[in-house]
Amino acid sequence: MQSLINHLNQLQELLLIRDEHRTTGDGRHMDRLNDSIDQLTDKLPVEVKSLYQRLYKKDHIVMAPMHNGCCTICGMRMPISQVQAVRLCKQVQNCPSCARILYEETDAPRWVGEAPSRTEPRKSGISRFSAECLMIADLKASTAAGAIEELAKLMEEKNFVSGADKLIQSAMEREAVLSTAMENGLAFPHVRGVEGGGLTIALGISKKGIKWDDSNNTTNIIFFITIPTAVSAFYLRLMSGLTETFLKEQNRDALLAAETLEQLWKALTKATRYSIK
Repeated sequence: MQSLINHLNQLQELLLIRDEHRTTGDGRHMDRLNDSIDQLTDKLPVEVKSLYQRLYKKDHIVMAPMHNGCCTICGMRMPISQVQAVRLCKQVQNCPSCARILYEETDAPRWVGEAPSRTEPRKSGISRFSAECLMIADLKASTAAGAIEELAKLMEEKNFVSGADKLIQSAMEREAVLSTAMENGLAFPHVRGVEGGGLTIALGISKKGIKWDDSNNTTNIIFFITIPTAVSAFYLRLMSGLTETFLKEQNRDALLAAETLEQLWKALTKATRYSIK
């Protein structure tokens, strides 16, 4: 049964990657993604395939991680008997509220940041998802894996997420499916399924540039993002806003000119003040 859950999660990730590619890609990889999705779908047992397709028509998030006994998508608290059934993983379990397929991944990275105090002013813009301490103005890395490692370990060091090693592994597995590098020196490596809190962004700048993938493009601006499953659709809008912002050369130049994390944070907040609400 666990192999079936892994298969379904792999299928969902491919479907979400296809959504990302439609939003920000140039369409060059659509046929390859469609072929991979069709192959995985055809390997599903007939009854599970029918269930998955019915759920997918309602929402592209079909698989729902269970966190602290709750469905992370709709927030429904599970009866103790169903929590145990999800953990035993002997048959497909559906959330009684949203009907998504439930699973639990005990070794997954978790969001561990502090929840905002009710007395604190509400954050706005990019500060809702990031902080000055999550900036690296001059990455030491010369490879994509090295840049992801620096940013993931920074997130863990600053007590935003746990499990940096698993984050690095998951991000590199995602890169192996389809590179997150884009034109204009941008890359958006990310990990989905980091539950327990909010979407989190770390930003690293490579002054020399990194050959991110097999293309000839050089990457200088790397946004490393951890995403709770429930906000996968919002992530597409966020990435679209960041991409639109840094299509403008003056905004990219402002990030690349920063020498300190304070300067980098200031440049980021200024550039995104209208595009990220």
